[in-house]
Amino acid sequence: MFKLLLQTLGWTLAHLPEWLLQGLSAGFGESLYWIAGRRRRLTHSNLAHAFPERPPAWHRDLARAGSRQLVETGLLSLAAPYLSEARIRIIARLAPSADALVRELSARPRPVVFATLHLALWESQTWLKLLSPVPLPEFGIIFRPLENAAANAFVQSTRERFGMRLLSRKEGFAEALKILRGQGCIGILMDQNAGMQGVLTTFFGRVCSTTELPGLLAAKYGAEVRSFYPRRTGFWRVEFESALIAPDRTAEGITVALNRWLEDLLRGDDQLCASWLWAHDRWRHQDVPARRFHLESKRNWLDADQRLRGLPALPRRTRLFIRLPNWLGDVVMALPLLRALRASRPDAELTLLAKAQFLPLLESWGVADHLHALPPQGLGYFAHFWRLRRAYPDTWLLFTNSLRGDLEAWLSGCRQRFGLRRPGKSRPLLSHAYVVPAGFDERAHHQLELWENFLRHFGLIVAPDRSPHAPRPTPLAAAPIGLICGSENNPAKRWPVSHWRSLIELLPNGRFVLFGTANDTPITNAVAAGFGERVENLAGRTTLPEYCARLRACRLLVTNDTGGMHLANALGVPLFALFGPTNPIRTGPVFRAPVTMLQPPGCPPAGGSPLGDISAATVAAAINKPN
Repeated sequence: MFKLLLQTLGWTLAHLPEWLLQGLSAGFGESLYWIAGRRRRLTHSNLAHAFPERPPAWHRDLARAGSRQLVETGLLSLAAPYLSEARIRIIARLAPSADALVRELSARPRPVVFATLHLALWESQTWLKLLSPVPLPEFGIIFRPLENAAANAFVQSTRERFGMRLLSRKEGFAEALKILRGQGCIGILMDQNAGMQGVLTTFFGRVCSTTELPGLLAAKYGAEVRSFYPRRTGFWRVEFESALIAPDRTAEGITVALNRWLEDLLRGDDQLCASWLWAHDRWRHQDVPARRFHLESKRNWLDADQRLRGLPALPRRTRLFIRLPNWLGDVVMALPLLRALRASRPDAELTLLAKAQFLPLLESWGVADHLHALPPQGLGYFAHFWRLRRAYPDTWLLFTNSLRGDLEAWLSGCRQRFGLRRPGKSRPLLSHAYVVPAGFDERAHHQLELWENFLRHFGLIVAPDRSPHAPRPTPLAAAPIGLICGSENNPAKRWPVSHWRSLIELLPNGRFVLFGTANDTPITNAVAAGFGERVENLAGRTTLPEYCARLRACRLLVTNDTGGMHLANALGVPLFALFGPTNPIRTGPVFRAPVTMLQPPGCPPAGGSPLGDISAATVAAAINKPN
């Protein structure tokens, strides 16, 4: 029944006037562009990744032209079996490059591997032997069979109408080798979505799985490698062109050279670029959620790709947007995982989304390609994330656990939205979630460990890098002692003012610097009162970069459990961290720098005791203890 339907439709299309067919192509092509929203977004995303320098209007015009030509190609494919030879000779002809090649092959047969392209009117490539003015050597084309056996038999017979041989990818490989040994020609589609059977290379700067078959065959049989492709010159009008691909004679060199040649061809010709199948999801090979955060394939030629292209590093074209937490301490604790992501997925372009006040710190870390400040709260907040759809993020990673963060990611149009979900909590706007195991006691594990499990669920294979941010010079013995006396989000985490004053008195030879936000000023004023120049009060008087610089200049830091503690730990400053009600197992410092954890006498390891039970004498003794 399906075969009969194809025959009826094909015969009808072959006998309709071209002006009507052209109108159908334009109408259905435009409708397809506007109706198929997911396919339209995929096309625009591919174009935006490949041509980020071109304006959105160019992307749109090219995508619409491509949609019309896709329908035109489909109509020609259906009608082709019923077109007369005279009609075909009107539709297609050989360009001078192709005409010279067929005459040369006829006079001097030799093994040739032809790389064919997914360009509009690709069905016409099987007409080569009809159009050739001279006899050609045996010519086979490797193709992917259709699932429907009857339809496949019909398509194969029509495509072999003029002497081309179609060789199934499943059973025809041995026959392809025989043809090359007999000085014949083999046509192979240049495929950048070859799955696990392909090799990792780059195409338009993005990692993809490229078929290695043209390179392998050419290297094995010493075959010449040429392109052969149709250039659309009008509605149902095509001119065949050919070019010699002249890389080194290794499979790697041929494969990379073919991709480079096609990139240059499409960049230099808007008409050909519109004819290429941009609606094909050819870069999907490395976006499997369970493997998203590392590169994986049976064969990895990325090093060879970089070498042959003369690139110092792998291009970063996979757009990974990372929504960071809202608290300074949590942002700092995410740094080891950001480093791990950079190492595990070196092709990722990392965009960090965070509060504006954190951006100078994030910039100093150097782990991101782009920084994006969260907009002010208000009516336009969520509209801001809707506009990010034009950035075409590939994956959105959320360290937040809120509906607001999930809505931000969903509004961006990002297809992959990864988050962490605790038992009993619904996060319906995520596309994929790591569910915290029911037996995982978060009180007995550090938050960084939970986050690491979350990222490993999505393929992270590199351990978090816990080294301090930058080498810290050894401070002079006379360098000041830093004190962080406040805490923004929990008064119970604040050591009493009287204890801070007693500590200063117990260290009479020391100089002190008080750190904090403007909200901490009443506390720091009370601590500093009467001590004169021995105590410098910087609360509310430093920018974040200045805060970091002054922390690094301290001999050591005594601190409550607060964001500044994690920041100093990341900077390598020796810490004396005071924990009482909070849990140091879960939220303690994570970087490999000197840390002394102090808890009240009898306090459970996971916290739960009043912070005031730690005496000033205990802290002073810990500071004075010889290393």
